[in-house]
Amino acid sequence: MRKTTLIATALTATAVLALSACGGGNGVESSKAKSSDGAFEVSGGDADNGKTSTVLDSPFTKPDLTLTDTQGKKFDLRKETQGKATLIYFGYTHCPDVCPLVASNLGIAYKKLSKAEQEQLRVVFITSDPDRDTPEVLGKWLRGAGSPSFVGLSGDFKATQAAARSVGISIEPPVKDQNGKIMSTHGKTVLAFSPKDDKAHVIFHEETTFDDYAKAMPKLIKGETP
Repeated sequence: MRKTTLIATALTATAVLALSACGGGNGVESSKAKSSDGAFEVSGGDADNGKTSTVLDSPFTKPDLTLTDTQGKKFDLRKETQGKATLIYFGYTHCPDVCPLVASNLGIAYKKLSKAEQEQLRVVFITSDPDRDTPEVLGKWLRGAGSPSFVGLSGDFKATQAAARSVGISIEPPVKDQNGKIMSTHGKTVLAFSPKDDKAHVIFHEETTFDDYAKAMPKLIKGETP
């Protein structure tokens, strides 16, 4: 696994400022980001350098978030994933490119795990488009795009947005583009939380392949850094 190490605060600034509207433009994130007050400028050029993951010097705390799962039941993210290796991604089912690719890569890698390993891993997809991504829609999409075992969560957008920002990912309310198509702007990284302390020590970038995930998942389950 190719990886690099960055300070979490700098990474947060980059993740919040470098976004992707799925299907909009070429989907390439800016390699540099500057705060609105000009106080800092950080590099976000992992994609250009061929890196597929980033190890955090200062891990992110798992968001305190309760939403609705695909069975229509309340799902307390911290409680339900405590002590489990957890991969979290923010996206939406109508995304034409990045989201289905990430879900597919995670699904292929997940199926390569043993049953015992699968029981120790939670893959959580949190929608950035809750008005359209109802529990039923989200569940059907995950069964096709990823795995029936994946957890799909939908609910209050502002709560979801705050939770995403707490781990350095920015999502914006869905809007219509010039052609009248509804688009959701969101970050494109997958956060990996350790079963040892329930904190994110690693993030995976959109360039991560199913083979990369397949090699990383057994290590993440053991609480190791891939």
